[in-house]
Amino acid sequence: VSALAAAVLPQWRQSSYAGDAILTAVGLHEGLWMSCAAQSTGQVQCRLHDSLLSLDVHIQTSRALMVISLLLGFFGIIMSVVGMKCTKVGEEDPVTKSRVAVAGGVLFILSGLCSLAAVSLYATQVTYEFFRESTIPINARYEFGSSLFVGWGAASLSMLGGSLLCCSCPAKERRGQQYQRQSQPSMSREFV
Repeated sequence: VSALAAAVLPQWRQSSYAGDAILTAVGLHEGLWMSCAAQSTGQVQCRLHDSLLSLDVHIQTSRALMVISLLLGFFGIIMSVVGMKCTKVGEEDPVTKSRVAVAGGVLFILSGLCSLAAVSLYATQVTYEFFRESTIPINARYEFGSSLFVGWGAASLSMLGGSLLCCSCPAKERRGQQYQRQSQPSMSREFV
């Protein structure tokens, strides 16, 4: 859910208030799908990006990685639910059932890695543009938005959950003789 929120929200980068210039009454936000202007009166106006091909490469790449991350997370949820011990699907073979849960965990890890790559790529570009020598004043540049932090949190939680699911991998069957515990004679005496 947090990866979906990070992908949809338009606060991937926001206008910076650094520097000694006068603060403006309009705050600018840009995301993967739209750019917004928020005025001090509370009015927000958003506009979708016009063309896919006119976008910067880092935005196109981040979009693709976030969509792949969401798809992997969706299939990870399905496989993990099927692999849970509390579900009835495939309960006749517990080894296969736990392997399905591990496959769901692997999908969650891949989903988290895609989210992490998308958010980090976008953050690298924002950092590069902020510190690049240019004639643009500091308060007209962009800095990290809240969606980047949500995306980093989503990636961390997804990779942690996937790792925990991968730990449920079934142990290999022991080869060799299986010794069964024999019952020991009773120590109590029977009285007649």
